[in-house]
Amino acid sequence: MERLYHAAKELKKIQGQAALARALNTSSQTVHNWETRGVSKQGLLLAQRTIGCSASWLDTGKGPMALADGANVAPAELGTSRVPLISYVQAGIWTEASDPYVVGDADDWLMTDLDLSSSAFALEIKGDSMLPEFKPGDRVIIDPTIAPQPGDFVVAKNGEEEATFKKYRPRGVNDRGDMVFELIPLNEDYPSMRSDVTPIRIVGTMVEHRKYRRR
Repeated sequence: MERLYHAAKELKKIQGQAALARALNTSSQTVHNWETRGVSKQGLLLAQRTIGCSASWLDTGKGPMALADGANVAPAELGTSRVPLISYVQAGIWTEASDPYVVGDADDWLMTDLDLSSSAFALEIKGDSMLPEFKPGDRVIIDPTIAPQPGDFVVAKNGEEEATFKKYRPRGVNDRGDMVFELIPLNEDYPSMRSDVTPIRIVGTMVEHRKYRRR
């Protein structure tokens, strides 16, 4: 929402909730709801048409703020689903809570055109354990309702406060009939983890990876 206020001021000299609502031909209550819940897809597209700012920039903060005059490309369609960008600590307890997300808890929102469950969430990659494929600052969308297949990337909890993001590799079934699997870092400088050595709970499976251009 801060990005929308900033764009309105910079591009159209619009300041304040009431003035923004008038410019967008919507109610002050709608703008207030955006402040607490995040700007809706319809709001992002409305701001793009009315103010001239990029809906993608409003959503992610990436790329140019203003649409280029006479641009020879059309703006990409935004997705129809929003997923909260949360912390690794929140991800660690995500499936343990009946309603893990409380409005206002998300660090940000990501929009996607994927058909996801209501429990889907996003994480921002940190550290270098998943280099070279996943760089710090990349974002991944996770769906807890999707069972991982060999080679998938997952978020898991291994007894620590925070969750971890690694590659999933099944290793067979033990004597009790339980599936044994490893969590593999892509960076060989880091150790792998095995579920028959350390208790590991899979939180969810990656369904989308977003890389952002860096200067």
